[in-house]
Amino acid sequence: MDDPVVRAEGLYKSYGGTRRPVRVLDGVDLRLGHGEVLALLGPNGAGKTTTVRVLSTLTRPDAGTAVVAGHDVVTAARRVREVIGLTGQYAAVDEKLTGRENLAMMARLAHLPRRAVRARVDELLEAFDLAGAAGRQLRTYSGGMRRRLDLAAGLLRHPRVLFLDEPTTGLDPRSRHGMWDVIGGVVADGTSLLLTTQYLEEADRLADRVAMIDGGRVVAEGTPAQLKREVGDASVELTFAAVAEATRVASALGVPTPAARVLRVPTDASVGHVRHVLAGVEAAGAVPEQWQLRAPSLDDAFLALTGHAARGADDREPVEVAA
Repeated sequence: MDDPVVRAEGLYKSYGGTRRPVRVLDGVDLRLGHGEVLALLGPNGAGKTTTVRVLSTLTRPDAGTAVVAGHDVVTAARRVREVIGLTGQYAAVDEKLTGRENLAMMARLAHLPRRAVRARVDELLEAFDLAGAAGRQLRTYSGGMRRRLDLAAGLLRHPRVLFLDEPTTGLDPRSRHGMWDVIGGVVADGTSLLLTTQYLEEADRLADRVAMIDGGRVVAEGTPAQLKREVGDASVELTFAAVAEATRVASALGVPTPAARVLRVPTDASVGHVRHVLAGVEAAGAVPEQWQLRAPSLDDAFLALTGHAARGADDREPVEVAA
């Protein structure tokens, strides 16, 4: 990738002092191109949030380098903050203020020229469909409205690079899809985006490239299609009433014996081959409770690379604020 807008090389970060350090980042390398969306995909505790905190100057790395829009995150932290926007996992808003007051306060904290604050706040409230609720206190906002307001706050300065740390965590499916539409509009305006997520569908829908992170390391990187192709072919997935029935069908079809009631038969996804598989099931005298044609997913890719799913236990990463 030529001249990436974000470049990180060999990032290391540990917490807990010298006696019992816990390594959170273990040599992370990343590239984000201009106008690109890169998703960091992995379970809680994998190092996603710490990576974002290093790139956004909130946490100093123990080793390695990171450059954002040509500025080093350690030696030129102030310059980095001038060109980025950041939205964390939880909305950074004041419950007692209105939506408009929250944005105006954040605009002043971001050192926007006073004469430009009102126009920019109005523009963002309209763009994020919050103009009608601008005069209401935040305590009356839904979760989706709060997340939209937080995202709007991250765009107050027209950032070149936007960091979104699990922006749809805690939202219901409808609100999550609404946020995806809003994020898509931000990217369409030319902002480069680094997104952390543990939602497979989110990474698949939004990202140009996905970096799978586990145990503080990037274990694979590529487009969603490339990563899914590495897993293998599609499969006909059949669920039987008993393991013995699935085993009998596996023997008849000449595929590996399953350890459970679910049998997966590799297929090229053509109509002819799927018919052949189903005919073989019928010939074996078995009737599946259900069956489906299943294409490889990002979760399949993550599981193949790490031995576990991308969504894990709620194991939050430690947080340290840089001086």
